Amino acid sequence: MINCKINGIPVQVAEGATVLDAAKKAHVKIPTLCYNPDLTPWAACGICVVKVEGSNKMLRACCTPAAEGMSVVTNDAELVEIRKTVIELILSTHPDDCLSCPRNQNCELQTLAQEFGIREQSFPKRLNEIPLDDSTGSIILNPEKCIRCGRCVTVCQQMQNVWAIEFLGRGESTRIAPAADVKLGESPCIRCGQCSAHCPVGAIYENDQTKEVWNALMKTGPEAKTCVVQIAPAVRVALGEAFGLPPGTDLTKKIYTALRRMGFDAIFDTNFSADLTIMEEGTEFVKRLTGAFKTGLSIATKDKSLPLITSCCPSWVDYMEKYYPDMIPNFSTAKSPQQMMGAMIKTYWAAKASVDPAKIFSVSVMPCTAKKFETHRDETMYCSGYQDVDISITTRELARMIKQAGIDLVNLPDSEPDSPLGPYTGAGAIFGATGGVMEAALRTAYSLVTGKDLKFVEFTAVRGLQGIKEASIHIGGHEIRVAVAHQMGNIQEVLEQVKAARDSGRDTPWHFIEVMACRGGCIGGGGQPYGATDEIRTKRIRAIYDHDDAKEYRCSHQNPYIQQVYKEFLDKPGSHKAHQLLHTHYEERPLFLK
Repeated sequence: MINCKINGIPVQVAEGATVLDAAKKAHVKIPTLCYNPDLTPWAACGICVVKVEGSNKMLRACCTPAAEGMSVVTNDAELVEIRKTVIELILSTHPDDCLSCPRNQNCELQTLAQEFGIREQSFPKRLNEIPLDDSTGSIILNPEKCIRCGRCVTVCQQMQNVWAIEFLGRGESTRIAPAADVKLGESPCIRCGQCSAHCPVGAIYENDQTKEVWNALMKTGPEAKTCVVQIAPAVRVALGEAFGLPPGTDLTKKIYTALRRMGFDAIFDTNFSADLTIMEEGTEFVKRLTGAFKTGLSIATKDKSLPLITSCCPSWVDYMEKYYPDMIPNFSTAKSPQQMMGAMIKTYWAAKASVDPAKIFSVSVMPCTAKKFETHRDETMYCSGYQDVDISITTRELARMIKQAGIDLVNLPDSEPDSPLGPYTGAGAIFGATGGVMEAALRTAYSLVTGKDLKFVEFTAVRGLQGIKEASIHIGGHEIRVAVAHQMGNIQEVLEQVKAARDSGRDTPWHFIEVMACRGGCIGGGGQPYGATDEIRTKRIRAIYDHDDAKEYRCSHQNPYIQQVYKEFLDKPGSHKAHQLLHTHYEERPLFLK
């Protein structure tokens, strides 16, 4: 431990802690802009500058280690003037269009300008007139607003290992752009949106499609459509943050009410189709597994039938097709819960409700920007004869729509989703957290193989924010090894171990692998409310598992409405009809489009 002082306040911090960490422990706020707790600090902006007493040194608090006996001054007239000047210099290259900016009132630069009382331009404007890039359809890059803090580059390269964006140019000409200066949609970008979630200003943001949703909701007469909506597992435990509620507040039943008041005709829950996903993906895993039991588990893993890898995350699917196309045979063909729900709405539900599927407008509310791309990624997303999901909006977009509608979300009465595509189990709920898909799949896989339900359904080894997690379970007298990876930068290690085992003729390290592109899983998705930290992610995850604990049914195969769907419509998991509607295929995609 190291003893130091912050503005005369004695503080003890662990060795390796920064001056910024020490200040937080002393309850002293040092302003920052380029700093983010998820990322390695690199002191680009200089706003966190502080003084060391007894020397002429001015240091940047975010990257300076605290030292024994150090006495730091974080705030005096000179430091305030320096920070104000830095902010004014940044503003001199930033557009003054806050009212039309998607980050208005939720912008870190705007907040700093207000806190430092900046009311006039001290430096001449020097704007970079660079065209807006909307080529991905999911996220939009507006280079004019970029303040060159480098967060997006660090996220894309270090956290996600995608390398779609980088610094180009030198000096005053430095800018952030897609690699090789191509369009973002032509780059290796996987549309995860973590760049937008970490950008402190409005330089990268989601493609806002709320106007299209409002237009559909307001249509009347012959043009009117039946508007149907589904909400993802992670949305319900994060939406409240946009309304001032603590992270992890579960608003499930109030969201149903809000969506009805907005004008949606039917409210379904993606948790239901998460249960459906488990039935299909779990059956796929069990089929490979039982085949492996017959031939010998080690033989099956060496001939590449195992491991099975989850496919619920569209960013991970995009990454795999670009970086690991040789692993396509190991990818589950099961669609994501979003797309399964879209297909079921315009086939099964449309028939039961006597609604023409051509007249259905299907909306999903997702924590993810890549879901926008997934709705039209290939022909299998049109298996109902129409685009299965018409529009996917993020949690942030839903928050804006609720505010636009003047709905007092916090004080709404509770309500329930519509049947039969609404009721769900605890297994469906935990899909929103890293490890949740794996845990839900194991609960049902065990039952499918043994004919018995687990007495204890919790698999705590696959929970939490550790980048790679491992567990094992005995099924049918065999030890089944599983792995869970989240945050895209961690998956390479997992896949390389699988490939190394194959190349050397050894058994695969794992038989089943779950991957989620974003840190913490969907609860940390690129479309969630801004400002997520590990503390916030942990609270969101805890709320999801609490939701699971409270459910009457904890395993997907126990859901009576899932049983009804198969009995009335799909026949059985893995059937021909199920494959037509609920499964997809993959193909190699070039890293750079020509």
